[in-house]
Amino acid sequence: MANRSSNTAAVPEAKGALDRFKMEVAGELGVPLTDGYNGNLTSRQNGSVGGYMVKKMIEAQERQMSGQNGMSGQSGMGGSQM
Repeated sequence: MANRSSNTAAVPEAKGALDRFKMEVAGELGVPLTDGYNGNLTSRQNGSVGGYMVKKMIEAQERQMSGQNGMSGQSGMGGSQM
């Protein structure tokens, strides 16, 4: 396996949507995430954002796989489903 940074997007075209999704989740959790440097945040704060993002993406994928359409009443990655 090639040595790859974990900080690069597997699908570069999705970077903007993922960044918006990250900011949305941070807002929902009350984490003061900003564009740029966020070294003032704790590991717990950053981890909660990432963990909740993964949870929401898995839920969206499960809904899609089960045949349920849309994410009515819930926010998601810019209105798109994974």
